[in-house]
Amino acid sequence: MIPGLGNLMQDVLWCFSQVKGTIDVGVTEADIISTVEFNHTGELLATGDKGGRVVIFQREQESKNQPHRRGEYNVYSTFQSHEPEFDYLKSLEIEEKINKIRWLPQQNAAYFLLSTNDKTVKLWKVSERDKRPEGYNLKDEDGRLRDPSMITSLRVPVLRPMDLMVEATPRRVFANAHTYHINSISVNSDYETYMSADDLRINLWNFEITNQSFNIVDIKPANMEELTEVITAAEFHPHHCNTFVYSSSKGTIRLCDMRTSALCDRHAKFFEEPEDPSNRSFFSEIISSISDVKFSHSGRYIMTRDYLTVKVWDLNMENRPIETYQVHDYLRSKLCSLYENDCIFDKFECVWNGSDSVIMTGSYNNFFRMFDRNTKRDVTLEASRESSKPRAVLKPRKVCVGGKRRKDEISVDSLDFSKKILHTAWHPSENIIAVAATNNLYIFQDKVN
Repeated sequence: MIPGLGNLMQDVLWCFSQVKGTIDVGVTEADIISTVEFNHTGELLATGDKGGRVVIFQREQESKNQPHRRGEYNVYSTFQSHEPEFDYLKSLEIEEKINKIRWLPQQNAAYFLLSTNDKTVKLWKVSERDKRPEGYNLKDEDGRLRDPSMITSLRVPVLRPMDLMVEATPRRVFANAHTYHINSISVNSDYETYMSADDLRINLWNFEITNQSFNIVDIKPANMEELTEVITAAEFHPHHCNTFVYSSSKGTIRLCDMRTSALCDRHAKFFEEPEDPSNRSFFSEIISSISDVKFSHSGRYIMTRDYLTVKVWDLNMENRPIETYQVHDYLRSKLCSLYENDCIFDKFECVWNGSDSVIMTGSYNNFFRMFDRNTKRDVTLEASRESSKPRAVLKPRKVCVGGKRRKDEISVDSLDFSKKILHTAWHPSENIIAVAATNNLYIFQDKVN
């Protein structure tokens, strides 16, 4: 057993599995991964990037020669989801960057996913074709229309096998509903509706209706000078289609119930931790802003990520979180320089494992953190090409603050703040994780498999 890892997740040893993406030479801004998401079975893994592309990886079937080895993820489909646009009314460029991807549960042979940039949400259908129809009566073999007067006999068209093609087609485009930048989309458990949230409003959409949405939260004040907070993230409850939460830049979480009124400006529950006056500083408001909020799979808890911590809240207790995990407390002394280089505004995401027992979130220097809720142990791991030999076990990393540095430790002063893990995803039922590091996607899995 690796010292320091203890029995994190019943002695899970994390191993390198794959890395996708080019080596860092000549990386363009468009190549930087901006979101990562497994589908509901974990067979597919989608990434979106700043260039508006969506890449879907599919898990290969396990080979009979190596039944102990799990299938690797290989590229299944790549398509351009969003293009750069221009808002002529406001003279603003609208970036093509993919902010979020959300999968819909699979109902038939095709897959459906939502992707969004700052303004427009699109519903994509990803399907396979391995047969093509031949023998049309009104067209020739090249698809050109035939002269009806030349048709002397009727044929029955037949389906002939062809090479497998994966097609991505936009089925719906949900536009023109957001004045501000969309930061979240969330599919409802009724699978008929979804919501999209921007800085000041949350809209509810029906999948069949593209030209109209219902505004369910509006925190825009009559006078914009009185604006004190913005919405930072929102998510539907995994089982109750009437319930959702949204977080704010003030570090608060509101739980809303759509059964009480059409406009959910009045929340049902309000989660906030009172601030410790002794910790108050110039940066308090910035670092208390919540960058991500996620319901547990069970629906009993919500997890929030702010700049320095991850907190777990029980839905039945509003006055304080039941668990608080320090992600990188050693950065407290560095807040001034992090403010100057704008890193203090980085928005880290957080994810649950399939059983809600472990939490994962990112940090700097391509480090990511895991917290075991049962044993209260934690571990810091690194996504790097140096340790990217197949099946190589990840060594826990330690950061030291001042004083003497041990051989295997890294000093807080030598952390690379340009390398950051903002986006991570966890397979819904297995110990497989995907970590986005700049333009690279790392996939790790436990040693057992």
